Amino acid sequence: MNVFDIAALNLWYGNFQALKEVSLAAADAEITALIGPSGCGKSTLLKTLNRMNDLIPGCRISGDARLRGQDIYTELPVNELRRRVGMVFQKPNPFPMSVYDNIAFGPRAHGIKSRLALDETVEKTLRAAAIWDEVKDRLRKSALGLSGGQQQRLCIARALAVTPEALLLDEPTSALDPISTGKIEELLLTLKKDYCIIIVTHNMQQATRISDKTAFFLLGEMIEYDHTKKIFSLPRDKRTEDYVTGRFG
Repeated sequence: MNVFDIAALNLWYGNFQALKEVSLAAADAEITALIGPSGCGKSTLLKTLNRMNDLIPGCRISGDARLRGQDIYTELPVNELRRRVGMVFQKPNPFPMSVYDNIAFGPRAHGIKSRLALDETVEKTLRAAAIWDEVKDRLRKSALGLSGGQQQRLCIARALAVTPEALLLDEPTSALDPISTGKIEELLLTLKKDYCIIIVTHNMQQATRISDKTAFFLLGEMIEYDHTKKIFSLPRDKRTEDYVTGRFG
């Protein structure tokens, strides 16, 4: 079953239409990459799936966006949606608190008080995010003392701590060095067994390395959506071909 089903989705900021009739589906155990030049609607779509656009004045949406068959905007309370759909941003944004408290924050907010349960969640999610061995001796120290790559893996662990069904990542490696980028990519390939993952990336090599499917966006339209190998080797649309071969972007 698809985790996300999006059909004829339109989004406006005031009079500006940022998404135009976007339709796509994303399934469990798959990584979907969203590619395209800056300002083409990739991040807007990602934020729509987590209702991050709710707070923007003048934002209007039409069309259909569903999480496992439930309408994201009319059938799901926003708190439940955000528990089920984790979000990781371009710039690592750990809370200014200890490593432990960063991970425990979400479970506590959802009513888990048991110290034993919190300890188990912290260790389990830090292991899942491939950072446990690096931070197990500094759980009580500030997360702000970690390197950029460690902070980003911590943010992924924090998203996993509330047992989501999907992970949305908005250019999660664009601020990182190549070694940290490689660790995040390895991590995402491991995590995809258990999650539906959608990633916005400007790095086309990254899309080819880790994604199963790729969607190419241009000026708010989804031009093409297919298996990644096909998008990069046999695109149907000339605009897709021009973008993936570096003729513009």
